[in-house]
Amino acid sequence: MTDTPRYHPGFGNHVSTEAVPGALPIGRNSPQHVPFGLYAEQLSGTAFTSPRHENRRSWLYRLRPTAQHPAFTRYEGAPNLGTAPFNTLPSPNRMRWDPLPWPDAPTDWLDGLVTYGGTGSVAEQTGVAIHLYAATADMDRAFFSADGEWLIVPQDGRLAIDTELGRIDVAPLQIAVIPRGVRFRIALPDGRARGYVLENYGAPFRLPDLGPIGANGLANPRDFETSGAWFEDRDEPFTVIQKFQGGLWQTRLDHSPFDVVAWHGNLAPYRYDLTRFNTINTVSFDHPDPSIFTVLTSPSDTPGTANCDFVIFPPRWMVAEGTFRPPWFHRNVMSEFMGLIAGAYDAKEGGGFVPGGASLHNQMNGHGPDQASYEKAVASDLKPVKIDGTMAFMFETRHVVRTTARAQTSPTMQLDYDDVWRGFPKATLPR
Repeated sequence: MTDTPRYHPGFGNHVSTEAVPGALPIGRNSPQHVPFGLYAEQLSGTAFTSPRHENRRSWLYRLRPTAQHPAFTRYEGAPNLGTAPFNTLPSPNRMRWDPLPWPDAPTDWLDGLVTYGGTGSVAEQTGVAIHLYAATADMDRAFFSADGEWLIVPQDGRLAIDTELGRIDVAPLQIAVIPRGVRFRIALPDGRARGYVLENYGAPFRLPDLGPIGANGLANPRDFETSGAWFEDRDEPFTVIQKFQGGLWQTRLDHSPFDVVAWHGNLAPYRYDLTRFNTINTVSFDHPDPSIFTVLTSPSDTPGTANCDFVIFPPRWMVAEGTFRPPWFHRNVMSEFMGLIAGAYDAKEGGGFVPGGASLHNQMNGHGPDQASYEKAVASDLKPVKIDGTMAFMFETRHVVRTTARAQTSPTMQLDYDDVWRGFPKATLPR
């Protein structure tokens, strides 16, 4: 059962929704006298004493308390899922990978996750982990992470996500964010799916401040959606798997965990359509910093420096006139993990960076357009031009990304990636 309206999930907004009329308690006695004998449970995504404008929490009213379960035991599946800190040697080398191959045997979304690397420490609640997934089967169990929130970026195939707080459908060019601790399962309407995941151990994602841009621009709060309350009343065996400090644990229930009949608050899963991003980008002289493409940010304890930013490079008008088109060559204090959802990335038109693939440029290591993209740009007539039919993105973090041993030895790694910059001729000075 579900109600049909879409709601704005939070960033300060409060949502109230019920799948059964009258299920939401009203008034000062609401925790004690819950309608229909439902159980009240608070889900807190931030510390109780967080500033009001940063506090995230929702009240859930469910058929049974979440605490009603037997002990967790270790789960030995999802063999390629990892957690920071990673003990591999951090590498300054630029890396690029082809898309993940489809699995040979039926594999659900959880077991299809492959960790490429990450930063920080899950125990200290800083940093991120970066996963890719390739799945060919629906999940028949629930999963949640006690370690962080999950930002899911589909690249090939739709995802139907059932959560405790409603159902969310996402397709390529959309994203979903699942808060820390929220149970969910994923079905594949197209029979298979591939994409990217950022697991955020730090502060919950929020909209970036707009600064000199002003009141409007980038991602608008009204375009973030969460579903109304929905629940599943099933009395039959059900497996719940949780990720806890990097380990996977499972327990067995005699009922569905998706039994929240009503809820209210500002902590909920949500989706966002990337094509609604209001791009602020006219290249009058120098190419703007990629920060103007930030959709969501997880701030760090250093103002202006992110634990992680989620940045996109959507279709957009570029050159105004008489200036340079592709991103400049640069070195950056931030580390950049890039993926491609559709089309071609304008700084890598020479081949090799394809939808479903990925690249990593760790902090202070030079990168920029490949030779083919550079030569095309400097030979072009510098007039207004529109980049279309593309959607690239970047997980950008203040920390060095340590890649996993699996990522370093993957057959999908392009061992010749450095060659894209090899053929640049030396500049000729006047004599």
